[in-house]
Amino acid sequence: MYEKKDHYHKEAKLQGYRARSAYKLQQINNKFKIIKKGTTVVDIGAAPGGWSQVASELVGPEGRVISVDILEMKPLANKNITILQGDITDEKTVDLILSTAGNVGCVISDIAPKTTGIVDLDRSRSAILSMQSLEIARGTLKTGGNFLTKVFQSQESEELFMDIKNSFGYSKRFRPPSTRKRSAEIYFIGKGFHHETDETAAESLPES
Repeated sequence: MYEKKDHYHKEAKLQGYRARSAYKLQQINNKFKIIKKGTTVVDIGAAPGGWSQVASELVGPEGRVISVDILEMKPLANKNITILQGDITDEKTVDLILSTAGNVGCVISDIAPKTTGIVDLDRSRSAILSMQSLEIARGTLKTGGNFLTKVFQSQESEELFMDIKNSFGYSKRFRPPSTRKRSAEIYFIGKGFHHETDETAAESLPES
Protein backbone atom coordinates (compact mmCIF):
# COMPACT_ATOMS: atom_id res chain seq x y z
CA MET A 1 0.00 0.00 0.00
CA TYR A 2 1.37 3.38 -0.98
CA GLU A 3 2.13 6.13 1.50
CA LYS A 4 -0.53 8.79 0.98
CA LYS A 5 1.57 11.58 2.42
CA ASP A 6 4.42 11.33 -0.08
CA HIS A 7 6.54 14.20 -1.37
CA TYR A 8 3.95 15.45 -3.86
CA HIS A 9 1.13 15.21 -1.35
CA LYS A 10 3.11 17.34 1.10
CA GLU A 11 4.09 19.85 -1.59
CA ALA A 12 0.46 20.19 -2.68
CA LYS A 13 -0.52 21.05 0.88
CA LEU A 14 2.26 23.62 1.16
CA GLN A 15 1.50 25.30 -2.19
CA GLY A 16 -2.27 25.29 -1.80
CA TYR A 17 -3.12 22.77 -4.50
CA ARG A 18 -6.16 20.61 -3.85
CA ALA A 19 -4.52 17.40 -5.09
CA ARG A 20 -1.06 15.97 -5.70
CA SER A 21 -2.14 15.38 -9.30
CA ALA A 22 -1.49 19.09 -9.89
CA TYR A 23 2.16 18.17 -10.33
CA LYS A 24 1.34 15.65 -13.05
CA LEU A 25 -0.22 18.40 -15.16
CA GLN A 26 2.71 20.71 -14.46
CA GLN A 27 5.18 18.02 -15.54
CA ILE A 28 3.19 17.15 -18.66
CA ASN A 29 2.85 20.78 -19.67
CA ASN A 30 6.52 21.51 -19.02
CA LYS A 31 7.39 18.77 -21.51
CA PHE A 32 4.66 19.13 -24.14
CA LYS A 33 3.44 22.77 -23.86
CA ILE A 34 -0.20 21.81 -24.41
CA ILE A 35 -1.71 24.75 -22.46
CA LYS A 36 -1.00 28.23 -23.76
CA LYS A 37 -1.48 31.61 -22.12
CA GLY A 38 -4.72 33.38 -22.98
CA THR A 39 -6.56 30.28 -24.23
CA THR A 40 -9.65 28.43 -22.99
CA VAL A 41 -9.14 25.04 -21.33
CA VAL A 42 -11.84 22.47 -20.61
CA ASP A 43 -10.92 20.34 -17.55
CA ILE A 44 -12.95 17.11 -17.47
CA GLY A 45 -13.14 15.14 -14.22
CA ALA A 46 -11.91 18.26 -12.49
CA ALA A 47 -12.79 17.60 -8.83
CA PRO A 48 -11.31 18.39 -6.39
CA GLY A 49 -9.68 21.05 -8.56
CA GLY A 50 -5.92 20.54 -8.64
CA TRP A 51 -5.67 20.48 -12.43
CA SER A 52 -7.98 23.47 -12.76
CA GLN A 53 -5.72 25.45 -10.42
CA VAL A 54 -2.66 24.67 -12.55
CA ALA A 55 -4.52 25.33 -15.81
CA SER A 56 -5.73 28.66 -14.41
CA GLU A 57 -2.15 29.71 -13.70
CA LEU A 58 -1.00 28.62 -17.16
CA VAL A 59 -3.68 30.45 -19.16
CA GLY A 60 -3.43 33.56 -17.01
CA PRO A 61 -6.11 36.21 -16.39
CA GLU A 62 -6.90 36.54 -20.12
CA GLY A 63 -7.65 32.82 -20.42
CA ARG A 64 -10.50 30.68 -19.11
CA VAL A 65 -10.85 27.27 -17.48
CA ILE A 66 -14.13 25.35 -17.68
CA SER A 67 -14.08 22.74 -14.90
CA VAL A 68 -16.47 19.81 -15.28
CA ASP A 69 -17.22 16.98 -12.86
CA ILE A 70 -20.13 14.77 -11.87
CA LEU A 71 -19.30 15.58 -8.24
CA GLU A 72 -20.00 18.91 -6.61
CA MET A 73 -16.82 20.95 -6.55
CA LYS A 74 -16.09 23.67 -4.05
CA PRO A 75 -15.55 27.09 -5.65
CA LEU A 76 -11.98 28.10 -6.37
CA ALA A 77 -10.57 31.56 -5.74
CA ASN A 78 -9.29 31.81 -9.32
CA LYS A 79 -11.59 34.24 -11.14
CA ASN A 80 -10.99 32.68 -14.56
CA ILE A 81 -12.48 29.29 -13.56
CA THR A 82 -16.09 28.36 -14.31
CA ILE A 83 -17.41 25.19 -12.63
CA LEU A 84 -20.01 22.97 -14.31
CA GLN A 85 -21.50 19.97 -12.52
CA GLY A 86 -22.68 17.10 -14.67
CA ASP A 87 -22.07 13.63 -16.08
CA ILE A 88 -20.10 13.76 -19.35
CA THR A 89 -21.93 10.65 -20.57
CA ASP A 90 -25.17 12.68 -20.39
CA GLU A 91 -25.99 14.61 -23.57
CA LYS A 92 -27.26 17.57 -21.52
CA THR A 93 -23.86 17.96 -19.89
CA VAL A 94 -22.10 17.77 -23.23
CA ASP A 95 -24.43 20.44 -24.63
CA LEU A 96 -23.70 22.63 -21.59
CA ILE A 97 -19.96 22.29 -22.14
CA LEU A 98 -20.32 23.13 -25.82
CA SER A 99 -22.43 26.22 -25.13
CA THR A 100 -20.18 27.47 -22.32
CA ALA A 101 -16.67 26.76 -23.58
CA GLY A 102 -16.57 28.63 -26.89
CA ASN A 103 -13.26 28.52 -28.78
CA VAL A 104 -11.17 25.92 -26.91
CA GLY A 105 -7.41 25.61 -27.11
CA CYS A 106 -6.98 22.52 -24.93
CA VAL A 107 -9.09 19.77 -23.37
CA ILE A 108 -7.59 17.98 -20.37
CA SER A 109 -9.12 14.96 -18.65
CA ASP A 110 -7.97 13.36 -15.41
CA ILE A 111 -11.26 11.49 -15.21
CA ALA A 112 -11.43 8.03 -13.63
CA PRO A 113 -14.27 5.64 -12.87
CA LYS A 114 -15.30 4.66 -9.38
CA THR A 115 -13.19 1.53 -9.05
CA THR A 116 -14.75 -1.85 -8.29
CA GLY A 117 -11.59 -3.87 -7.71
CA ILE A 118 -12.38 -5.89 -10.83
CA VAL A 119 -9.38 -4.98 -12.97
CA ASP A 120 -10.83 -5.61 -16.43
CA LEU A 121 -14.06 -3.78 -15.60
CA ASP A 122 -12.26 -0.78 -14.12
CA ARG A 123 -9.95 -0.51 -17.14
CA SER A 124 -12.85 -0.79 -19.56
CA ARG A 125 -14.78 1.95 -17.73
CA SER A 126 -11.69 4.14 -17.72
CA ALA A 127 -11.34 3.78 -21.48
CA ILE A 128 -15.02 4.59 -22.04
CA LEU A 129 -14.75 7.82 -20.02
CA SER A 130 -11.57 8.85 -21.80
CA MET A 131 -13.18 8.12 -25.17
CA GLN A 132 -16.06 10.39 -24.18
CA SER A 133 -13.51 13.06 -23.22
CA LEU A 134 -12.01 12.71 -26.69
CA GLU A 135 -15.44 13.16 -28.27
CA ILE A 136 -15.92 16.36 -26.29
CA ALA A 137 -12.49 17.51 -27.45
CA ARG A 138 -13.43 16.84 -31.06
CA GLY A 139 -16.56 18.92 -30.59
CA THR A 140 -14.92 21.91 -28.90
CA LEU A 141 -11.29 22.22 -29.99
CA LYS A 142 -10.23 24.78 -32.54
CA THR A 143 -7.95 23.59 -35.33
CA GLY A 144 -4.49 23.11 -33.89
CA GLY A 145 -5.81 22.58 -30.35
CA ASN A 146 -4.44 20.03 -27.88
CA PHE A 147 -5.78 17.11 -25.83
CA LEU A 148 -4.67 15.24 -22.73
CA THR A 149 -6.34 12.31 -21.01
CA LYS A 150 -5.58 9.79 -18.30
CA VAL A 151 -6.49 6.16 -18.88
CA PHE A 152 -5.79 2.78 -17.29
CA GLN A 153 -3.70 0.70 -19.70
CA SER A 154 -5.70 -1.95 -21.57
CA GLN A 155 -6.62 -3.14 -25.04
CA GLU A 156 -9.36 -0.51 -25.09
CA SER A 157 -6.85 2.20 -24.21
CA GLU A 158 -4.79 1.26 -27.26
CA GLU A 159 -7.88 1.73 -29.42
CA LEU A 160 -8.31 5.14 -27.83
CA PHE A 161 -4.71 6.01 -28.64
CA MET A 162 -5.28 5.15 -32.30
CA ASP A 163 -8.33 7.45 -32.32
CA ILE A 164 -6.17 10.25 -30.89
CA LYS A 165 -3.52 9.57 -33.51
CA ASN A 166 -6.14 9.92 -36.24
CA SER A 167 -7.39 13.29 -34.94
CA PHE A 168 -4.10 14.99 -34.05
CA GLY A 169 -0.88 15.71 -35.88
CA TYR A 170 1.18 14.48 -32.93
CA SER A 171 0.39 11.79 -30.38
CA LYS A 172 2.36 10.52 -27.42
CA ARG A 173 2.08 8.19 -24.43
CA PHE A 174 3.59 9.56 -21.22
CA ARG A 175 3.91 8.75 -17.52
CA PRO A 176 4.88 11.88 -15.56
CA PRO A 177 7.48 11.39 -12.81
CA SER A 178 4.89 12.06 -10.09
CA THR A 179 2.83 8.99 -11.12
CA ARG A 180 2.92 6.36 -8.40
CA LYS A 181 5.02 3.37 -9.44
CA ARG A 182 2.25 0.81 -8.89
CA SER A 183 -0.32 2.78 -10.84
CA ALA A 184 -1.71 1.35 -14.10
CA GLU A 185 -2.50 4.83 -15.38
CA ILE A 186 -0.91 6.44 -18.38
CA TYR A 187 -1.48 9.76 -20.10
CA PHE A 188 -2.17 10.23 -23.79
CA ILE A 189 -1.28 13.53 -25.43
CA GLY A 190 -2.61 14.78 -28.76
CA LYS A 191 -1.32 18.01 -30.31
CA GLY A 192 -2.41 19.79 -33.46
CA PHE A 193 -6.10 18.89 -33.74
CA HIS A 194 -7.46 18.63 -37.24
CA HIS A 195 -11.09 18.17 -38.22
CA GLU A 196 -11.75 15.20 -40.44
CA THR A 197 -12.58 17.55 -43.30
CA ASP A 198 -9.41 19.58 -42.79
CA GLU A 199 -6.76 17.13 -43.94
CA THR A 200 -4.18 19.84 -44.50
CA ALA A 201 -4.12 20.78 -40.81
CA ALA A 202 -2.35 17.60 -39.68
CA GLU A 203 1.40 17.81 -39.32
CA SER A 204 3.69 14.91 -40.11
CA LEU A 205 5.09 14.45 -36.61
CA PRO A 206 6.19 11.16 -35.00
CA GLU A 207 4.09 9.14 -32.56
CA SER A 208 5.27 6.63 -30.02
